[in-house]
Amino acid sequence: MADTETYTVTGPDGDEDTVELPAGLVDTMAEEGEDPTKVVTDVVLQALAQQAHMLVHHSEGEVPEDIEQMNETAAELFEDRFGVPLEEAIGHSH
Repeated sequence: MADTETYTVTGPDGDEDTVELPAGLVDTMAEEGEDPTKVVTDVVLQALAQQAHMLVHHSEGEVPEDIEQMNETAAELFEDRFGVPLEEAIGHSH
């Protein structure tokens, strides 16, 4: 197995988890001079915003209001961070 790098995520209650990624993978996604940790947190926000979108717009049945609110907040945070609406970034709207 190739070398790996470990990143640690700390939750609001102080709980932690780590993820190992292939060494250099994060650097391939970074812009010049960008902190690798920011790249990882960008990917976390992207993935969770997309998952929230899927829960609200692509699941069957009623979606609880709290999930809808989480989706709206995730989309707002996405746009604040990346400067583009989530729906534009994923290529469709509802």
